[in-house]
Amino acid sequence: MPTIRVLVVEDSITVRKRMCEVFSADPDIIVMAEAQDGKRAIELCRELRPDVVTMDMMLPVMTGLAATEYIMAHCPTPILVVSSSLNRGELFRTYEALAAGAVDVLEKPDADDSDGEWEGRLVSAVKMLSRIKVITHPRARLRAFEQPHGYHATGEVHQMPAGRRCQIIAIGASTGGPAAIVEILRALPDELRIPILLVLHISEPFGAAFADWLDGQTKHRVSYARDGESVSSAAGRVIMAPPDRHLVVEAGRLRLTQDPERYSCRPSVDVLFESVAREFGATATACLLTGMGRDGASGLLALRTADAITIAQDEATCIVYGMPREAVLLGAAQRVLPLGEIGPTLASLAGVSPP
Repeated sequence: MPTIRVLVVEDSITVRKRMCEVFSADPDIIVMAEAQDGKRAIELCRELRPDVVTMDMMLPVMTGLAATEYIMAHCPTPILVVSSSLNRGELFRTYEALAAGAVDVLEKPDADDSDGEWEGRLVSAVKMLSRIKVITHPRARLRAFEQPHGYHATGEVHQMPAGRRCQIIAIGASTGGPAAIVEILRALPDELRIPILLVLHISEPFGAAFADWLDGQTKHRVSYARDGESVSSAAGRVIMAPPDRHLVVEAGRLRLTQDPERYSCRPSVDVLFESVAREFGATATACLLTGMGRDGASGLLALRTADAITIAQDEATCIVYGMPREAVLLGAAQRVLPLGEIGPTLASLAGVSPP
């Protein structure tokens, strides 16, 4: 395995030293340089071109968010946010960094983390990120992707088949998902009056306020699901699975469960998609977005088998072409679309014109 070159950006000497020690103990990783502020992080990233950057959010001179935005605009590099701040404002900055192109997030270690578990997750995260080819974000916020050169759709899906009306949209995403979700929701018109159910894999404790943050990114209302809420009351809103709960549709109501994980995931995209297939069948539309692993692929197949419209994000616009790839291999995706086309297509399927 080629050596992974890491730039560590952290203003705490104690935390930075611990991270460097962890990396130095792994034969596959080398610390190229260390930075104590965001401005220096940018300089080193441009000069050294590391394979991965670990980025603290609370930095002097220039914040981690500002550094992330600049790096993703000018020298795109896989960024792992490593943060200890869990107040609402700092959580929002972490979400902004993810929307600006950072790939994943990991909490800083506690003083009593001595069993090696955190160290193992840090090394695994860096090795995973090193395999990702990130996308340039021109203004540090994901805009509509241009259709990749040479891409040819196999057919257009802009209207439901005659006599059928789309009654619900289900979306699943994982690594790289925050940016993709924002892009899709911004492409959906205000007039959309059907429920949108969403599952996003985001590690704890960082998922706590994501729905609140997402609510401020578009004109669509976003909230976490409430157990027992009727699906009809969710019309025109985005309803998100809360951390550590599966979201399912059952007898016209939203249900939250702590059933076993699927592919180490709770909430699971498969669990949501399968329930939507049972409840809505051919009147549902679902899309599976960027993410690592295979959660969502079999659920998308269940939806396609139920004659729903199924969409997978294409490889060129995925941060990680894992979950959509598995769906394509299963034959679960009716259409494979670049990210910039998914929002307008969902709008058309719901019978409204894109904004």
